[in-house]
Amino acid sequence: MQLYPAIDIKNGKCVRLTQGAFDNEKIYADRPEEMARLLKEKGASFLHLVDLDGALKGRSVNEGVIRRIVEETGLPAEIGGGIRTAEAVKNMLDLGIRRVIIGTKAVERPEFMKELAETFGPDRIVAGVDAKNGMVAVEGWEKISSVSAVDLCLQMKEYGIRHIVYTDISRDGMLSGPNVEATKLLTEQTGLDVIASGGVSSLEDLKALDRAGISGAIIGKALYENRIDLAEAVSLFER
Repeated sequence: MQLYPAIDIKNGKCVRLTQGAFDNEKIYADRPEEMARLLKEKGASFLHLVDLDGALKGRSVNEGVIRRIVEETGLPAEIGGGIRTAEAVKNMLDLGIRRVIIGTKAVERPEFMKELAETFGPDRIVAGVDAKNGMVAVEGWEKISSVSAVDLCLQMKEYGIRHIVYTDISRDGMLSGPNVEATKLLTEQTGLDVIASGGVSSLEDLKALDRAGISGAIIGKALYENRIDLAEAVSLFER
């Protein structure tokens, strides 16, 4: 199982939100690139970056920070947050980002994902599926759509998308455990590379995801609150 330590960027700093609430944040580092270097020292092999400002504004506003993270660590990274045009995708890939996560636009105009997969390659484009009670949320989790997570993922598969970051909003930042059942069901029903996001709080949570056959897990607050030792987790799950 691939582990993805998360770095959420807001106002140029490394923060964590609780349940995606922009007014409920905690700052963990003034320079996200320093946090990225620390995660690399602990064994990180792939980073998960989120441009929180971009998620709200619909465009990236932390490019300088993103570039420094990529250049200073040399690690592959995926990023999401406000990326809603092919030009924005190209810009991120040009910065050295390995995979770009599209959320809101995947729901609003699914065929856009097909265009991106054809233009940049299916391994460079990730569908970010953020759900609450099985329904997809958009625009920085501010709105709940009428599209189910399973239906969206199956449509993404039709369009050539291989990777899904699945976030259960109700679990995100709560350290309450991931929604293993929903993530497993999504994996089984779609056959896609589903990466679990939201709620991972312990090694036991990671073990549950691993047993369920989940191919990847994003770890955020549990790392920053010292509930999971990244070096130990990497030795247990990345093989």
